[in-house]
Amino acid sequence: MLNTPRSYGGMVTAPHHLAAQAGLRVLEEGGDAIEAMIAAAATIAVVYPHMNGPGGDNFWLIAREGEAPVGIDACGAAAGAASIDLYRGWGHEAIPGRGPRAAVTMAGAVSGWQRAHAMTKGRMPIARLLEDAIRLAKEGVAVTATLAGNARDKRAELEGVPGFAETFAPVAGREGVRLAQPRLASTLERLAQAGLDDFYRGDLARSMARDLEAAGSPLRGADFERHRPLDVAPLSLDVAGHRVFNMPPPTQGLASLLLLATYARLGVREAESFDFVHGLIEATKAAFRIRDRHVCDPDYMERPATSWLDEATIDGLAASIDRHRAAPWPDASPGGDTVWLGAIDRHGTAVSMIQSIYWEFGSGLVLNETGVTWQNRGTSFSLDPAHHNHLRPHRRPFHTIQPAMARLADGRTMVYGTMGGEGQPQTQAAIFARHVLHHRPLQQAVTAPRWLLGRTWGEETARLRIESRVAPELIRALEQAGHDLVVVGPFEEMMGHAGAVVRHPDGLLEGAADPRSDGVVAAR
Repeated sequence: MLNTPRSYGGMVTAPHHLAAQAGLRVLEEGGDAIEAMIAAAATIAVVYPHMNGPGGDNFWLIAREGEAPVGIDACGAAAGAASIDLYRGWGHEAIPGRGPRAAVTMAGAVSGWQRAHAMTKGRMPIARLLEDAIRLAKEGVAVTATLAGNARDKRAELEGVPGFAETFAPVAGREGVRLAQPRLASTLERLAQAGLDDFYRGDLARSMARDLEAAGSPLRGADFERHRPLDVAPLSLDVAGHRVFNMPPPTQGLASLLLLATYARLGVREAESFDFVHGLIEATKAAFRIRDRHVCDPDYMERPATSWLDEATIDGLAASIDRHRAAPWPDASPGGDTVWLGAIDRHGTAVSMIQSIYWEFGSGLVLNETGVTWQNRGTSFSLDPAHHNHLRPHRRPFHTIQPAMARLADGRTMVYGTMGGEGQPQTQAAIFARHVLHHRPLQQAVTAPRWLLGRTWGEETARLRIESRVAPELIRALEQAGHDLVVVGPFEEMMGHAGAVVRHPDGLLEGAADPRSDGVVAAR
């Protein structure tokens, strides 16, 4: 039996133990869950630099006890100079996946920290919340297996990108060696002293704009000046009597809600059965068809996301599923690298946050003066003007990342999420279904074998991958139903680094961290 950590004083879960501990320190000093999350987010930007950082984006769901959740959309838009004509003029048929020209969108993550900080009640200074991140960037951290492996595997395609070779090539394949990031430490110190807005309208902004332009990115100083995070209303939906929340477009939060609601309509009685796995996979296909045809920057969508969250649509999706046969599956969009973190404090303030630079190491571009690794989220744009997500100046890119939250029928609050691109809605649904709908213990729901339909982590195939811990008879049944699957290892990183925290009405907290990650549940 897998033990689920429990406490009453506050809890943080993160895919790296140092990030969770940074958040816990804030809770122990009287900070709230939002402040703990800022500290954890800054720290994981240092210790998991291949997955996230100040040069990426983030999204937040925040709910205080007795109040409706609110969202923060800290997504950077395309450069004002970015256009289809520009990239066609450079000779590209698609936006490059790597290099300076992949650095086409502004980085919103620091603005997410800034907006979240404005919502705190304890108001710990930013300098305090960045302490652990600054120290670890200066002193160095022990390189994890996932960082060492990704630096090794991506070295050939990235070592020609400015800044990558000197920053990350030395740790390629070298788990446990010390990685210090002195330029990033100085950047974080500057943010601690001058304030987070310096990233967009101060000396740091001017430095990064110079480096981006010199490297060949279309981003300019005006793009930094223009950026602001957005306060947004989360999407929400009733699922079997529980109210589930996720982020609106440009994220794929709509797909996550549709997937879960469609599965709930199927009336599956038992987790880990054929009906359970097959039902979730087929619900994924149904939800992704809507996502892939319609979701983009909401300013350019033909209809609002909420228009799909009606009973008739969900009933139709459920009715379209063959309970015994796998539907054909088209190519899926590539995935990305991300971190999800969750926290709930002793007063019931709950935070679900996700932060990303898209692919591993993002664009690969590490800015010379600041040590910031820039994201490549803009590669999700099409250079076909007829595509619903085509590149335009100041347009926000489609995002796979989206944090989840739920108010359960029995009064519990749940924050949960994962990294993993295409896998995020699938893993969110599996965890929620196992724990809430099928009453599995929380840690068991996160640890249990998972599957992934679609591409992620740079893979080219859209086959169904399934972990080898799944019962052989279930794998045979899935194959006989027509699923084109491949069995992978028992605990595959491609399945994502998931986590969850649940608060009971009496204040009891339960948490889970993913054994596929370097994470822990930190509690007081």
